[in-house]
Amino acid sequence: MFQAVKLYTDKLKQLKGFYGNVLGLTIVESGNEYFKLSIGMSTLTFQQSTKKALYHFAINIPGNQFTLAKHWAKERVTLNREDAVDETYYSRFNADAFYFEDPAGNVIELIARRNVDKWSGFSIDSLLNLSEVSITTPFVQEVGEQIQNIGVHVSGHVDIERDELNFLGSKDTFILLVPPNRRWYFSKRMSVTSPIEIELNDGQTIIVSEDGKIVTT
Repeated sequence: MFQAVKLYTDKLKQLKGFYGNVLGLTIVESGNEYFKLSIGMSTLTFQQSTKKALYHFAINIPGNQFTLAKHWAKERVTLNREDAVDETYYSRFNADAFYFEDPAGNVIELIARRNVDKWSGFSIDSLLNLSEVSITTPFVQEVGEQIQNIGVHVSGHVDIERDELNFLGSKDTFILLVPPNRRWYFSKRMSVTSPIEIELNDGQTIIVSEDGKIVTT
């Protein structure tokens, strides 16, 4: 679903060093005000901003490489913990996941779908695509309806819930729609309304402003 995603940060230099040097992801393009990462079949851009922003996003990895991925991550970052454990299994998605944070506090999840295998060692080439991208807005109901109007529907055929975490999408890619001040799982971070631009694989775009309002094209 995610062709390209643009996030904003007031810590551009630190993030470029983290993603490029610590994690070793491929920076495909960069300038004084931005850099763009290749994440499997998706791209992720960080754009310079004067204001703080905070996001959660997840990356799909092969299910059979979960243990290898944790070992790879632990050599580079400190994994987040919840109830004294550093991983979890989501039965709804038949997937295992672990979490860590970047220098801006963004909550990053690597999620291993058990129905996807890749027979190799774990490396950045094991990152398949962006799996989940958060949109935090005080206008959850309105934004949810606008996103559904372009064909990205609530998972499970349920209604948008104003005060809860909503999954919009299908299979292994989802927009996570949440209100402000909701704690991200495996983190002490609270959701913050932040601007974001999302380009879907079908060419449609979702642009969320600093105040949480949305434009779709």
